[in-house]
Amino acid sequence: MNGLDAIFSPQSVAVIGASSAPGKVGHDIFANILKGQYTGTLYPVNPSAKSILSVRAYKDLNDIPDLVDLAMIILPPHLAVKSVEESIKKDVKGIVIVSAGFREVGSEGRKMEDRITDMCKEANIRVIGPNCLGVINPLPDVSLNASFSSRMPKTGNISFISQSGALCTAVLDFAADRDFGFSKFISIGNKADVDELDLLRYFHKDMDTEVIMIYLEELRRGPEFIEAVKEITSGERPTPVLVIKSGKTSAGAQAAASHTGALAGSEAVYDSIFKQSGMIRVDSINELFDFASAFAYKNESSLGKFRRKVPDGNKVAIVTNAGGPGIVATDMTVNSGLRLAKFQEETIEALASHLPATANLNNPVDVIGDAAQDRYENALTAVIRDNEVDGALVILTPQSMTNALATAEAIARIAKFTHKPILCCFMGIVDVSQGAKYLQEHGIPVFRFPESAAKAFGTLYQYSKWLNQQQMAQFTFKHDVEGASKIIDECLAQGKTRIGELEGNRLLACYGFNVLPTSLATTGEEAASISDEMGYPVVMKIVSEQILHKTDAGGVKIGIKTKEEALKAFDDIVESAHKFSSDAVIDGVLIQKMAEPGTEVILGVNRYPIFGPLLMFGFGGIFVEVFQDVAFRLAPIGRNEARRMIREIKGYKLFTGFRGRPPADTEAIEKLVVSLSDMVTNHPQILEMDINPLLLHEKGRGATVADCRMILKQTDND
Repeated sequence: MNGLDAIFSPQSVAVIGASSAPGKVGHDIFANILKGQYTGTLYPVNPSAKSILSVRAYKDLNDIPDLVDLAMIILPPHLAVKSVEESIKKDVKGIVIVSAGFREVGSEGRKMEDRITDMCKEANIRVIGPNCLGVINPLPDVSLNASFSSRMPKTGNISFISQSGALCTAVLDFAADRDFGFSKFISIGNKADVDELDLLRYFHKDMDTEVIMIYLEELRRGPEFIEAVKEITSGERPTPVLVIKSGKTSAGAQAAASHTGALAGSEAVYDSIFKQSGMIRVDSINELFDFASAFAYKNESSLGKFRRKVPDGNKVAIVTNAGGPGIVATDMTVNSGLRLAKFQEETIEALASHLPATANLNNPVDVIGDAAQDRYENALTAVIRDNEVDGALVILTPQSMTNALATAEAIARIAKFTHKPILCCFMGIVDVSQGAKYLQEHGIPVFRFPESAAKAFGTLYQYSKWLNQQQMAQFTFKHDVEGASKIIDECLAQGKTRIGELEGNRLLACYGFNVLPTSLATTGEEAASISDEMGYPVVMKIVSEQILHKTDAGGVKIGIKTKEEALKAFDDIVESAHKFSSDAVIDGVLIQKMAEPGTEVILGVNRYPIFGPLLMFGFGGIFVEVFQDVAFRLAPIGRNEARRMIREIKGYKLFTGFRGRPPADTEAIEKLVVSLSDMVTNHPQILEMDINPLLLHEKGRGATVADCRMILKQTDND
């Protein structure tokens, strides 16, 4: 288990820096371990104290006569380094460094942290921190609160990882208010050794953990993280991972020279990581708890095996005793990617036999405000048996005749005999408290507001789609990798780092892109001659490293049909370019065969340190920065991820034959996205790229590159 058992389930703990002074971290952590009724042996270490809270103290680790599994270090940085050395000599199995003053404060702190990391790696000892809250394991056979949070959470089946210690204390307080339990709880601080991926792997194997929640500030691993977490979220024992990431509204990286660089940023990178790995991103702490409650919902089947309750589809039945909340739930249900189920005739007949004449028998089912538990039980039983229903949302508002507890008992009885998820909204706090508590105790998710319940249901459905996604056969390509490398090497040898269509089209052709005949003209006569030979109509474009957006400079003319038009277009383009940028070096005008009409889309790349190339797909042409209807993924990707990426944009429906338009060749785009992924993976010299527009033709007719530009860089291997 990656050597982390000694940290989460130690048989003995030494608190190095334990203190008798209340208010000091060393005192509070030691006191919390004592008050938490830790089941192992506890040793306070303090050179100037005989005892701490009536427990005999030891001058140093070597003074302890027994083996020590976990060393909790609460000392200033220079003393912490020395304590780590002593811990290694003592053969401790795990270390948690709570102290601050390391990497986060500057170069001197970084050196001490690196020293600790190097020593512990050599000794094969795992380290949490430094600069962290600590570790909590509330399970009865351990009962360890080795943190400076005085609150020991109740036992549950959810594990929590946080980079922020301060957030941990707030989360624990929030959890107590919601009667929310944990399996493991940890703050990782600076991540000198153990990071999120280590813990995700550990919790995935932990049979006491069913759901993982994580607060994330930054990652230090790229493709490895995606592949490892994908196995966690969709492998043999899939474990949902809910993530809240700080800095979502950050402006991200500086705008680069390409459309892709301008639209991409650090958040696009993280969104791609989460989507490709199957992690579920949430927007708030409240959602983190709401969704975790829904995912922790399981029941025991007739075979004695537990099954997570996720819907097979997106058709939801709503049962309510109040019309208003039912309408709110309906709106949020649709907004969450769900549909209201259409009941079968036998379901409507069953409802009619049990509900009053004033009740609404269609979805949402209104059992009327005076409904007792029997109406809820009969209505829920009828709809949950319907084959057109994938799950139910039950809303209860407190009326004078409402028995919240009895209704909760009825819901729990029904839940035992169905694999379909049943989520509840018991609106209010005091009047429905007994019923809400009963539902929680029986593992049924209960929410205070219908919007929360509907969003949680929508997230369950999205996860169900992730688990059941179709795995298509991968494309097989014969790319000319050697030819592409030669083109890149030639450009870099000539000092060219910004390349346009002349070299760009040659490079793209090596990876199966359909490119147009293209030539460079340096005079009007040459432009006319090339156009005649190429055949009309043609497109003419300015070629200048200083002019990146040709249309803005008046540097593009389309539909040239005669020699005379070509002569005039050349002069007009050059004149406009000089007016746009008097310092621009004009290399000439590109003559290109005009492409067949098609839908303008964009493919792009922007390369990031650590994470690698970020791919972009969306609607292109001049509209790419207006609508910003784009999707991102980190390369490398295969066909399945390319298909998900393409279908993610809002305008995807336009590719499917919308309102009489012929269906577009989306399979061709899938192939080109994968080819682009292969290209930028194989050639790290490609820093940025825009293929814009890429003209997407009707189904079966492929796509054509109408314009492209790239930015290259020298690499260490060049």
